[in-house]
Amino acid sequence: MDGEIDADELRSKLEDGTVRVVDIRSPGAFERGHIPESENIPFPSLVDEVERFEGDDEVVTVCPKGKSSVQAARLIASYEGFDGDVVSFEPGLNGWDGPLERENAGGETMSDSATADGDTDEGPAAPF
Repeated sequence: MDGEIDADELRSKLEDGTVRVVDIRSPGAFERGHIPESENIPFPSLVDEVERFEGDDEVVTVCPKGKSSVQAARLIASYEGFDGDVVSFEPGLNGWDGPLERENAGGETMSDSATADGDTDEGPAAPF
């Protein structure tokens, strides 16, 4: 793992299009609101999905409070097929002050100006 980043750094990387953002919360929590352009790979599925990161230059893991995402970043970094940089979003989704994307009942993604403050989802339990 290559450390942690804050909201300003993540926003800059998103604007540059230089990062893959992975939200490790449950699908239901992800649908209620997530950082724009992020993808959902729930933490329990990460071990089976880790090969999806081959060839990525930079990955940022996101969870509600920035704790489980550290473990997720370490897991990705330990995969021998991944040789990029992986960091955890330090404040967690609760510290994201930007807009969120939400999915409606039809599965369509919608932008929302609401922020993540108040999200009570504690995130996944650690697998180890």
